[in-house]
Amino acid sequence: MPLYIVATPIGNLEDITLRAISTLREVDIIACEDTRRARVLLNKYDIQKKLISYHEHNERKKLSQLLALLREKYKVALISNAGMPLISDPGYLLVCEALKKNIEIVIIPGPSAVTAALAIAGLPTSNFIFEGFLPKKAGRRRKKLEKIKDEARTVVLFESPMRIEKLLNELLEIVGDRRIVICREMTKYHEEIQRARISEILGKMPVKKGEFTIVLGGIDG
Repeated sequence: MPLYIVATPIGNLEDITLRAISTLREVDIIACEDTRRARVLLNKYDIQKKLISYHEHNERKKLSQLLALLREKYKVALISNAGMPLISDPGYLLVCEALKKNIEIVIIPGPSAVTAALAIAGLPTSNFIFEGFLPKKAGRRRKKLEKIKDEARTVVLFESPMRIEKLLNELLEIVGDRRIVICREMTKYHEEIQRARISEILGKMPVKKGEFTIVLGGIDG
């Protein structure tokens, strides 16, 4: 049976495709990062399925179990906590191993914080790069930022509320006072979008709570 990669809402639970709902109703098992968060979405659409916890800390351990289920002809869907699986979320290892074993992969596309932030940012979208979460270790982190310094394309980043102010200060120091858009809690009740230069954003820091997607203008922006 195929492995279904299913995009889920990044915030508002109504931002889900009809095909995604239909697929989640049809599969036998859903692999998800957090079973509690998955249940919130599934309960809204009256979907009752067996859930298997599959996250960054146990993906190698659960890999053989999921592959065995697929070989036994069970229909398995992979979802993340929000958005498209594999995009700064678990799933790459599972997809690679499934392909090696000639298991069909079916994509059920939908919401993504990356494309949503780009569309609303007001910065060039014809060419962009996605860096996800920067490394936590100082040396690797600075090395990555130094590469971004010379990047002409729009850059999309993810950051946690604990490190958002640190990231903005690092960007100001290393890449300069560029145009930036801070998207917090996109599609949720407390959604907040700030567009300004980095120094201006630092002067009116957003609430350090929720999920952040950052869109940074390129070197010519």
